[in-house]
Amino acid sequence: MKIVVAQIKLKTADFTFNAKNIIKYIEKCDCDLIIFPQADLEELGGKDLVLDDECQKKEQEFYRTIANQNFKQNILIGDILIRNGLIEVSDFGFFEICKKKVFVSDTFIEDVDCDLYIIAKNRYYVMNTYREFVEGIVTCCNLIYINSLAIADENVYAGGSFAKNKNNELVMQLPLCEEKAENVDFENRVDFLTEPVELQVLKVTTFALKEYCENSGFKKVVLGLSGGIDSALTAVLAVKALGADNVVGIMMPSMFSSEGSITDSLKLAENLGIKTIKEPITSLFDTFMQGRERLHDLAEENLQARLRGLILMFYSNRYSMLLLSTGNKSESAMGFGTLYGDLAGGYNLICDLTKTNVYKLSNYINRNKEIIPQSIIDKAPSAELHPGQKDQDRLPEYAVLDDIIEMYIEKNLPLEMIYEKYNRSFVNQIVRKIYRMQFKRYQSCLGVRLTERSFCKGVNLPVIQKFY
Repeated sequence: MKIVVAQIKLKTADFTFNAKNIIKYIEKCDCDLIIFPQADLEELGGKDLVLDDECQKKEQEFYRTIANQNFKQNILIGDILIRNGLIEVSDFGFFEICKKKVFVSDTFIEDVDCDLYIIAKNRYYVMNTYREFVEGIVTCCNLIYINSLAIADENVYAGGSFAKNKNNELVMQLPLCEEKAENVDFENRVDFLTEPVELQVLKVTTFALKEYCENSGFKKVVLGLSGGIDSALTAVLAVKALGADNVVGIMMPSMFSSEGSITDSLKLAENLGIKTIKEPITSLFDTFMQGRERLHDLAEENLQARLRGLILMFYSNRYSMLLLSTGNKSESAMGFGTLYGDLAGGYNLICDLTKTNVYKLSNYINRNKEIIPQSIIDKAPSAELHPGQKDQDRLPEYAVLDDIIEMYIEKNLPLEMIYEKYNRSFVNQIVRKIYRMQFKRYQSCLGVRLTERSFCKGVNLPVIQKFY
């Protein structure tokens, strides 16, 4: 039996696109069986759209459109088999195809008696888990895992489909974030292709932004360029996803901004080839504060951030550009961001990266040549909302903070284990702050999920609680 695995792009509730894309691959593949990812609404993140009667009808028409082509191949779309113009669904997952016993499931179950085991499950990307997932499946029959390329709100289905033979040897591995159809040869053993996690995150975030814009109708994006590492990394990712002509950076210096915040931003823009616009906020700030007492307090700091958010939203609205928010996971955990200010935006590429991982990805991007100016990477992080301000004036050292975030949020470790490494009172302060700042995260924009327990999804803290 000649088998082709088609790792293709799919879109939530875009039945016309999905049908055309599937048919395109069927027409160019000469095989007995072609295997596609799950394409039903529920498995592509349809949420309550699955309750919509008209949407359900369109989904059935989608399968019927493919079946009506009466292709010669056996076509598996997830766990739905189309052949001879008919749509077949098995209650127990077994199909007979070319006199072979084929079992389709969304999980791996040991000791299933079949000739070919197919795992059809759209698995969202999570950093540092892919190899463990592949190696964790130990099979004694020929096996194929098929995953789609798609975004489902915060989740990114990044492909990485693979096949193993009955000796549990890897015989096929498809790339992340790339459409590909490949014949499966269960006699042809291959080595596992290892990629740095930074490269994977680069692929996933840029794929996500490209898909988000394509699905929501945006052609261009805009972001604030502060001269800091977060906005610099976001700009690089945006250019890789959409091209330099479709990215605009707004520089908004204040009376407290250092000269480097402008020169570094201009150098970054030159390296990337993006357009920049300078919109100083000092006069706007002074106009608002005229006649008001100057206390140099948090309200005045947040006013600066909100003036910047106001300018960014103006450009977003006026020129129909998607505003990219640039806050990272460390800042989000601590509430180190201003609602309706620097937290404004429609999409965030780095919201699930701690500051430590922001630096790791930035250094990876610079591995061959300087794209992000080294001065941006080397400088102490600062919001520059008062003279000489540094992030560490109000936050713990990022290496320590991120370690606690990883243990408590991402690994869900009990506090007693964290106390063994860090002072109990200090840890409690961090955890209390994480809970107290949930109200800000509740109002933050959509972003890319990169961990199992992300503030986007997987961590569901109450806004109102009295425990912490």
